[in-house]
Amino acid sequence: MDYRETLPRIRVSRKNMLKRVARFGRLKGSDGGLPDSRFPGCERILYNVIGFQPPKNENQGGVTSPVGDQASRLAAIKISEGFNLGYCRALPGRGPMFHNHDTNETFIAMTGTWRASWENPKGRIEHVDLKPLDVVSFPPGVARRFMNVTRGAKRKYSTLMFVIGGDAPLAEFTAESVRELAAKGYWLPEAAATRPRRVGKRRAT
Repeated sequence: MDYRETLPRIRVSRKNMLKRVARFGRLKGSDGGLPDSRFPGCERILYNVIGFQPPKNENQGGVTSPVGDQASRLAAIKISEGFNLGYCRALPGRGPMFHNHDTNETFIAMTGTWRASWENPKGRIEHVDLKPLDVVSFPPGVARRFMNVTRGAKRKYSTLMFVIGGDAPLAEFTAESVRELAAKGYWLPEAAATRPRRVGKRRAT
């Protein structure tokens, strides 16, 4: 049978392919760079594994990279191919405030139990809890948040994977989140551009 391929095919050297390999133990995490990073109950460590290149209009008002200022520059695999992947590690009871994205965001629980919340058409908050390998996918424009709700040891981190579409995707915190941050002194114009400290190599548990 004379079969002809229709999709373009390229060959990649081992050296170039290894540039597209990310070892978790070598990832550099960031625990800041987002408006709510220091807000009590929102503390978390974000790892930029694939993509998440800094958006052109980052830090303008409430708009930023989904992984924050510094982590957007720490991609282990620096590509822009319409696909971004990262990890969030947090202690029980921690997670970001309500925010929005301009592209799809999909969550996959890796360890522990994670609660993904959103607003229903009546403005009420609903949620689903994700056990390891469970998935929830949010369309663009839906305000959402996630939180580690794992029971048991309070000082044990759990890991959530997130996949976001697009090249240099945007995140924006809701007006309600910004008002709460501002009321408690966490939202300042210069705060969005504050460079967070890096977090060393840490193993997921």
